[in-house]
Amino acid sequence: MESATWSNPLSFSLFNSHSRHLTQYKFMAFSTLQTFPVPSFSFTFSSSSSSSHLKPSSSFPKPTTLLLNSRPLRSFPRAMHVSSIQDAIGGAISLVQSSPATWHSALFSNAMIFLLGSPILVTGLSLSGIVAAFLLGTLTWRAFGPSGFFLVAVYFVIGTAATKVKMAQKVAQGVAEKRRGRRGPGSVIGSSAAGCICAFLTIFGVGGETFSRLWRLGFVASFCTKLSDTVSSEIGKAYGKTTYLVTTFKVVPRGTEGAVSVEGTLAGIVASVVLAFISFLVGEVGSHEAIICVLAAQIANLGESVIGAALQEKEGFKWLNNDAVNVINILMGSIIAVFMQQALQIWCS
Repeated sequence: MESATWSNPLSFSLFNSHSRHLTQYKFMAFSTLQTFPVPSFSFTFSSSSSSSHLKPSSSFPKPTTLLLNSRPLRSFPRAMHVSSIQDAIGGAISLVQSSPATWHSALFSNAMIFLLGSPILVTGLSLSGIVAAFLLGTLTWRAFGPSGFFLVAVYFVIGTAATKVKMAQKVAQGVAEKRRGRRGPGSVIGSSAAGCICAFLTIFGVGGETFSRLWRLGFVASFCTKLSDTVSSEIGKAYGKTTYLVTTFKVVPRGTEGAVSVEGTLAGIVASVVLAFISFLVGEVGSHEAIICVLAAQIANLGESVIGAALQEKEGFKWLNNDAVNVINILMGSIIAVFMQQALQIWCS
């Protein structure tokens, strides 16, 4: 008799004959997260001339433990979580980029920008001023999209920076803006009244496509006018060597209503040129329209200085405070720009 003995936990022949049982083990292990002992058998194969048989040996090795790593099962919810975040980000980007802008996209975009820019906003606006600015920003985004909103943001940053120049000196001289330059809702509304009117005219499609370009021009001209006025006033208070009353050309102290200086006037012109050029770059106005905005701003600011020197808070005009003059100023800038554009079109035709 010949005999052959070997020991193998799961031999090839045993795997073939019992593959169904192994499959059940795998299924149960992955579905229940339990531990299953897998016994290891030792068999003796005997062969003789009359018969051959397979019988187990008398010893059983120590059972082997099959452990299942549970981390792959936790990765499925995690993948769903990542996918949800990606979908939310994609939806937010699509909302911001919606064209034409909607009220939903305007509110969402404005809220995100105000949240990120809050450290800058609090330096130039009071709490009520921030609320008013939020309404202005939402209206601007709805009417003119991201480019119009960006224009207003540039106006705010430059205007706030100019207001903060030599603030201690302005406070000591008594010519600084109230609340150390942190503007309230009256100032925000007064500075944006003309722009808001142009925005509403655009949203409601007044005049159709023919006039939509004029409303956009009036919007840009209003902020060029106001920025030029703000910068010229603040730089004139800080660096103006000689200040003249525009109606009589008499030398007057800094900060006098209706007074101008060479330094402040030049700074105001530069500010309006910068904002008009940015408007051209972002596609709000054309090249000749940008020039019109600068010219209209200077004409309006001259008119505002005359009103300030002759009428502001004088007898019978106590209602004509700084905010009211701002409204008149930017309305003049918008209207002058629109009429100049119309006159140019008539002349060219």
